[in-house]
Amino acid sequence: MNRTLNIDTPKYLGKSVKVCGWVNSIRSHRKILFVDLRDRSGILQLVFVPKNEASYKLAQKIKGEWVIEVLGKVLKRPANMINSKIETGEVELGVENLMILSEAKTLPFEIDQDTLKVKEETRLKYRYLDLRTERMKNNMRLRNKVTLFIRNYLNKEGFIEIQTPILSKSTPEGARDYLVPSRLHPGKFFALPQSPQQYKQLLMVAGLEKYFQIAPCFRDEDARAGRAAGEFYQLDLEMSFVDQNDILTLTEKLFTAMVKEIFPEKHLTQESWPRLKYDEVMEKYNTDKPDLRQNKNNPNELAFAWIIDFPLFFLQTQEDYFHGSGSAKFAPSHHMFTAPKNEDIPLLDSNPLKVKSYQHDLILNGYEVGGGSIRIHNPKIQSKIFDLIGFTEKQKKQFAHLLEAFQYGTPPHGGVAPGLDRLLMVLTNQPSLREIIAFPLTGDARDPMMDTPSEVTEKQLKELHIKKVKPQQEKRK
Repeated sequence: MNRTLNIDTPKYLGKSVKVCGWVNSIRSHRKILFVDLRDRSGILQLVFVPKNEASYKLAQKIKGEWVIEVLGKVLKRPANMINSKIETGEVELGVENLMILSEAKTLPFEIDQDTLKVKEETRLKYRYLDLRTERMKNNMRLRNKVTLFIRNYLNKEGFIEIQTPILSKSTPEGARDYLVPSRLHPGKFFALPQSPQQYKQLLMVAGLEKYFQIAPCFRDEDARAGRAAGEFYQLDLEMSFVDQNDILTLTEKLFTAMVKEIFPEKHLTQESWPRLKYDEVMEKYNTDKPDLRQNKNNPNELAFAWIIDFPLFFLQTQEDYFHGSGSAKFAPSHHMFTAPKNEDIPLLDSNPLKVKSYQHDLILNGYEVGGGSIRIHNPKIQSKIFDLIGFTEKQKKQFAHLLEAFQYGTPPHGGVAPGLDRLLMVLTNQPSLREIIAFPLTGDARDPMMDTPSEVTEKQLKELHIKKVKPQQEKRK
């Protein structure tokens, strides 16, 4: 007999079915034993009675979170026993046969209630248990719905989903790379991509015109508010032969449609998202990601907005852009591939700080949830930007592949990359990104469940031509 999901059992009233799942709760009334069985679809009440002696006797042994399989007949509950709080509340399963598939130890924390008050280290160590809670399961379901909606929407708009490499090249882009040593090429390294930035631009050179992916991004930097440590995901999107308005309009239509379908309880502060100039926003709010909600105590209000007309450069400091030469004056406001406004290109030679760019940031309820730009597609302008931010000749050579590609017919192009984790955090009113990531790292970039990062063997290091050195002792003052 095939398995039936709990939620489908009302369709089989009066018939025998097989169901499987976890023991959610156990209670007895006189000689009758009731067990709430939980599977991914919901709760179903099982009824064990003494006349089915073998299953009734075995049921006396089961405990919470044990995994069981039962055969039985779907029965209509008495009118006074209907449970309107669950979708299967009008039926129950009269158990005829019980099989114990797996036993469970006592759990380190209760999962029949919200675990937000449980110590995070404990929750992450036993994340597979934390994910059994209703809130966390709902968060995972919502994430799935959002990514599926995005894929279907962009497919109808003519986009192609393409996966770009995870093993890539280390290039100076502003954050520290995660490095992967090459066994076959001693002394050389791959890098995990900080974003698919260069690949998506190369896909535009390739003539694919409309690309997207739900892209993993890796940055070896300290965790910050609203940012996951180590790894995060973004909707990466790029288009050819477009201007900034095309990108902003597509993104606005996509997320407005998504909110209406998946989050109908939410409402937008403004149906047409405002487009605010950077200088004016900074003067008025003293931040480039203001919270524009009319009622900040309303958890269902969503205030999307665009920030545009950013300066192309800021004055460079070591903290701003540690990859520069140290003698350069300028650091990119967004990144080094952002195009200057056409009318400001002459200012690159005379007054770079006055140059405005085609950068656009997407903000929501006080968070930056995405950013993008029209990209540079002229190799001479790109090389000029490298000079202004202080790249050495050696650093510029790290981008030789991109500059060469631009010489083979490059269309004007641009895109946007909303952060999926942060967007979902705001949409679901979660206190942390880690609440909507299945297996996140701690704030100090550890995984207590897998106990990573971890040691590797001397043999592995030898194969990779790597030698461990002891960290230098802090010098005494």
